[in-house]
Amino acid sequence: MFSSDKNKKIRVDKDSLRVEAIGSLDELNSYLGVITSQSDDKQLNKFLTKIQIDIFTINSILAGANLKFSASNTTALEKRIDVITEDLPKLANFVLPAGSTTATHLMYARALSRRAERRVVALSKAEEVPDNIKKYCNRLSDMLFTLFREANQKTGIKETVWKSSR
Repeated sequence: MFSSDKNKKIRVDKDSLRVEAIGSLDELNSYLGVITSQSDDKQLNKFLTKIQIDIFTINSILAGANLKFSASNTTALEKRIDVITEDLPKLANFVLPAGSTTATHLMYARALSRRAERRVVALSKAEEVPDNIKKYCNRLSDMLFTLFREANQKTGIKETVWKSSR
C-alpha cells in the first residue's frame, strides 16, 4: 500500500509496475551497500552513499511521497562522468566486466541500474514519472560504468577489450 497524502491510500499488487520499479531500485541500492562495505576507497564510498540517498528519494517519490528530486542530481553525475573520463583511455570497443573486486562489483551494479531504469521507463508509460527521475536513472548506469573503469585504472588493471571471434 502506498500513500500520496495522509488521507489517500493506494493499493497495488506485488507485481505492479510501481512495485517492480521500486524493488529494482531497492535491489541496486542494496548492492551499492555491498560495494561500500568491501571498498577501501573513501572517495568512492562517499559518492556511492550520495547515490544511495538519491535512490531512496526516488523510491519515496515513486511510492507517493510529496518530495522533489532536483535535476541538479543528474547534472552532478554528468559532471563527474566528464571529469573521470578525461583521465581514462578512449574506448573503441566494448570491455569485459573484469578486473578488481570493486570494479567488477561496480559493473554488476551497472547491470542492476540498467534493469531498474527499464522498470522505471515501463512505469512511466502507465503513470506519470518525473522526467528528471527517468534521466537520472539513465545517467546512473553510465556513472557506474565510468566508476568501473576508474576502479580498474586506480589498481593498475588493464581493461579486457572484447573482440569478435570472426
